[in-house]
This record gives sequence, structure tokens and C-alpha cells, in this order.
Amino acid sequence: MALSLHSVIQKKVDRLHEIAERIRIIYNPPRELFTIGIPIAVALLIVIGAAITGMTLTGNAPSQQSTQNSREQALQEFLAQMNETSNLTGTAPSATTTNTPSMGLDEILVFATIIAITPYAIDITLQKRSTRKKEELYTEFLFKLSELMRGGLDPIKAVKELSKTDLGILTPHIRIASTSMTFGKSFEEAMKAMARSLHSELITRYTMLVVQASYSGGSVADLILKASEDMRSIISIEREKEGNLHQYVMIFYFAQGIIVFIVYMLTTSLLPFVQKLGSTSIFGTNQLADIDFSRGFFHMIMLNAFFGGLIIGKISEGEARYGLKHVVVLMIACFFTAAFFILPPPAIQTGPKVNITVVSGDAQNGFVNLPLGDPVVFKLTDPLGNPVNSTVVQFAIIPGGNVTPDSDISDNSGIVRTRVVLGANPVTYIITATANGAIGKATATGSTGG
Repeated sequence: MALSLHSVIQKKVDRLHEIAERIRIIYNPPRELFTIGIPIAVALLIVIGAAITGMTLTGNAPSQQSTQNSREQALQEFLAQMNETSNLTGTAPSATTTNTPSMGLDEILVFATIIAITPYAIDITLQKRSTRKKEELYTEFLFKLSELMRGGLDPIKAVKELSKTDLGILTPHIRIASTSMTFGKSFEEAMKAMARSLHSELITRYTMLVVQASYSGGSVADLILKASEDMRSIISIEREKEGNLHQYVMIFYFAQGIIVFIVYMLTTSLLPFVQKLGSTSIFGTNQLADIDFSRGFFHMIMLNAFFGGLIIGKISEGEARYGLKHVVVLMIACFFTAAFFILPPPAIQTGPKVNITVVSGDAQNGFVNLPLGDPVVFKLTDPLGNPVNSTVVQFAIIPGGNVTPDSDISDNSGIVRTRVVLGANPVTYIITATANGAIGKATATGSTGG
């Protein structure tokens, strides 16, 4: 049975290989179609799909309620920062908005970029390693060619003899050159065709030297031997140069790590203080508290990873495209680091899915440091609109103030309520009710009464 299954699988694999070979022979699609074209098309489809579903660059879904003015937009930004700000006020556990997705359009863009460049980065890296291996073997080919010519063989016969030996990945190319000579092509034509098939500027250069040497007088074998030695020296110098530049690659990686560490320290130590300072409205505004610093730092880190990787490739290997592999490594490492330590956590549903709406007490006006005239009442419903009872709801208010109680359990009608004491500043306050990863909000405006 196992043998039969293996046979079936092998037949399927052979069939797919046959189809692939047929497509390659008939249509001869360029290599870049698979390493650049298709990955970019997939990445664009992912981004377009994410944009159509309503994702935004800030990682927040569009509000379900219309925004009538800039103040209402500021309230939405406050909600996106609940995790951080509510911990500062000490009024309630962290909360997230009802419609916060697990990732935003900016994070989708990162994934799409990685998908778009990874196949090409892998392909050119493998191609370069293969080319370097071919160049090393070509020096051995030239050395053996010179030895055979020293033994009295002409260049054509020497190549035919070498086609019978094993020179690794060069063997098929040498055999094709030997066969073409057998069918009437000259030494020059066969060698040039072989050089073109190897896709190496260094091999092409020394092939032309060998061809010219074959038409010159004197000891052709000595000239080919000298070409082999020179080519080996150039490869050795290139390796030594790359080895010396390796330390600079490590420096770039280390610098990126330092940037991420500095951002982590800022988002966990300094920025909470700055946002708290902004929320006190010392300068008559609370705009500092509205800014999503962590998201901005995330963008900075990812951009630095992208362009830093390209710079590494330019410095270490002479071309920016060879830095794409570093771009992939840096972007993946920085993305997961930011997701775990810098960006606020996504909403987590801890129970049945609920919707939270305000029943009464919204948009009240009150005096600072005094209770509002009416309690704020919320209602919990399931996706079908039915009341959800016996569910713990946490209340919070920002910036400043108090809620009593700070938690309540929904009754049979899904109702919970809390009384609110405003803070010391004449600003707009947000009262939130959080349950099972969902959040409802109400607002209140404080004044000094003067």
C-alpha cells in the first residue's frame, strides 16, 4: 500500500515537472516573472484587499458613528490609546476599541513588502553563490586546459578531453561546448557560447583572453595558466574584501538594534509622561495626548530597516539589490520586536462577543471636580441585538476624574451604570465601558463655571 502511494505521488511529481518543462520550452518565461512579477502582484492584491475591508494606516478600523468635527476625531484617537492612558490615571484596566483589528494597513504593508521582495532576494543570493562557485571551477578548468595543452593537445581536443571529467556544475556547459566543436563550431564560438551561458562577467573576460591567446604565437598553455592564476587571485581578493566589510554589516545590524532599544525605552518610560503632561492641558491644549507615538515609531523602525538593508548591500557587495536579503531579515526581526514590545496589544475577546452602546448620560456638561448630574448608562447586546446579562463591565474616564463603581455586572436587560466625577481640567472627557474586549464610550464636557 505504501509502495503504491509512493508510486502515485512520484507520477504526480513527474507530471508536474513535465508540465513545467513544457512551459519553459514553449513559452520560455523570464526568470523575473516568478521572482519579481508574481510576488509583487500577490503583495498588491493583499494591500488592495486590506484597504477594501476598511483597514487604515493607523491600525484602527473606521468609526461606526459619523464624526462631525475635529473634537470628535480626537476622541477616536483617545480610544486608540486607552491601554496606555488608563494605566496612568489608575482608574481602570487597559481597554481597546470595539472595532480594533489585530493589525492595521501599515502592518499589512510590511507583510506585503516582505512577500514582494523575498523571492527576488533569495534568487539573486543563490545566483551569486552559484556564479562564485562557477568562477572558482572555471579557474580549475583553465588550469587543466593549460596542462593538457602542455601535453601536446590543441585547444579543441583539450576541451573534449575535459568534457569527460567531472567539474561540478561546469560539466554540462563544457560538454555542450565540446559537442558544438564536434559539429563544426570553432573554438572561439564554442568558448564564447559557454561563457554566455555561465552569466559571469569575470568568466566572459577571461574566456576572451583565452580565445585571443589561442590565436597568438608563443606558448598558449603558459598564457592560459597565467589567466587561471590571475582569475584565482581576483576571486581571492573579492573574498578578502567581503570578509573585511563583514564587520560593517554587523555594525549596521547593531545600530538597528540600538534604534529599536531606544524606541522601546521612549515608549515605555518617557512618552507616557509626555502624554500625561499633554492631557493636563497646561498649554491650553491636549494634542500631545492625542498623538500615537508608538505607531509613528513603528513606521520609523520599518523604514530604517528597509533602507538600512539596501545600504548594507551597497556597501558590502557593491549593489543595493544584494541588500534585499538584509532588508527581509531586518524587517521581520523589527516587526516582531515592535509587535511584542512597542505597539499596543490587539483587542482580545475574553468572552462572548458583545456590543456596548450608550443608553443615557452621554454628552453631559458639568463642572470640574464635581459629579455629573446623571449617571452614564450602557447596554450590552449580542450580535443579534439580544441583551447580554451577568457580564462584568469595567468603567474608566480619561483624562482624570473618577467613576463609581469602577465595575458593574449587567442585569437581565444588559444594563450597567456608573456615576462620574470630572477631573480638574475644563476639557472633554471620555467615559468608557469595557467587556470581553469590546468598548462603549460616552463623553462629558467640564467647565470651571467662571
